[in-house]
Amino acid sequence: MINTYQLYQQYADATDPLRAWARMMVPVFGLEWPGIPRHPVMRKLASACEVFARTQLTHARPGFDIGAVEEGGRTIAVHEEVVGATPFCTLLRFRKATSGPQPRLLVVAPMSGHFATLLRGTVKTLLRDHDVYITDWHNARDVAPGHGRFGMEEYVSHVIGMLELVGPGGHLLAVCQPTVAALSATAVMAQAGHRALPRSLTLMAGPIDTRINPTAVNELARSRPIEWFERNLISAVPARHAGAGRRVYPGFVQLGAFMNMNLKRHVDAFRNLYQYLAEDEADRAAQIKTFYEEYFAMADLPAEFYLETVRSVFQEHALPRGMLRYQGRLVDPAAIRRTALFTIEGEKDDICAVGQTLAAQELCTGIRPSMRLHHVQTAVGHYGVFNGRRWENEIYPRLRDFINMHHRM
Repeated sequence: MINTYQLYQQYADATDPLRAWARMMVPVFGLEWPGIPRHPVMRKLASACEVFARTQLTHARPGFDIGAVEEGGRTIAVHEEVVGATPFCTLLRFRKATSGPQPRLLVVAPMSGHFATLLRGTVKTLLRDHDVYITDWHNARDVAPGHGRFGMEEYVSHVIGMLELVGPGGHLLAVCQPTVAALSATAVMAQAGHRALPRSLTLMAGPIDTRINPTAVNELARSRPIEWFERNLISAVPARHAGAGRRVYPGFVQLGAFMNMNLKRHVDAFRNLYQYLAEDEADRAAQIKTFYEEYFAMADLPAEFYLETVRSVFQEHALPRGMLRYQGRLVDPAAIRRTALFTIEGEKDDICAVGQTLAAQELCTGIRPSMRLHHVQTAVGHYGVFNGRRWENEIYPRLRDFINMHHRM
């Protein structure tokens, strides 16, 4: 059987030196000589080189680079602190020198082909009023096979373990894919009377029940048997990496799938980048460069986690049908009674459509109406739910007030 990952590695080995050369030529073509105006052809050559250089994928996590945050009209220094770690995840805390205690909030980042830094903007906003922790998932290709499997059950166990490290009285927020694990972990903890049960649970744009308003992503997951996904999308990590031999769903495969869904948008973005660079529109070019620096930083997923997610979330709909098990016991969202629930969706979300996250409200029948809230944000797609102007100005104030209300109860 052909190892797709090995073929990709050979392609990267062959083309990355060309991108490195193009990166070096950008300042050469951009040189300005005294008394000689910069020729338009040279500007275009420099622009073409930079655009080509920026098509390179990376597999190392970018930095969060949150050195300070505005709080109450003051600039507060922020320092990253490792609270705990497993072979698959590090729990990071963004420590601030605040004047008093704030609600402790665990953010569960997606394990979906990108690093937790995709939520940099989300975290920076949350830091205004919260003591923020985040699950910083590791790239599976860097985790040796000897550390064992990592599937859905291990994911839920990690969420529970991280809540234990945050401590009793904390709050839980999950963005997109981990909403299923976050709801499951909360239900398991409620069933067990766990001391670190979160006071509130916020689920943002997640696939709780993908039978509702199915998107192209949902239809693709249901279109083929799970054996097809395993046969065609799973590869072994090449020998040069720490996780050599581990079976993974490679990040570059997921990136290709996401880009093909909106190929014209990405082609137009790089065409615009070339134009902005050629016309010295630095600010407009910087916005595109910043986005793709994060978008092209890819992480591989453990094969068992990816396959179990496809099967249980998108094909079997195990959680909403009451079939999901954790350590042999059925997960029962109705057991949640003391955790407030906030669900958030985007009107134009083409990944997790309206209604899919709201389904959590119907499953959590044990939560009193006064402890529930649902919000559909108009005029935003998937990423607009947790990044951008409407997240900052319209969604976040509701979330802040919801957490504050149930933090004091």
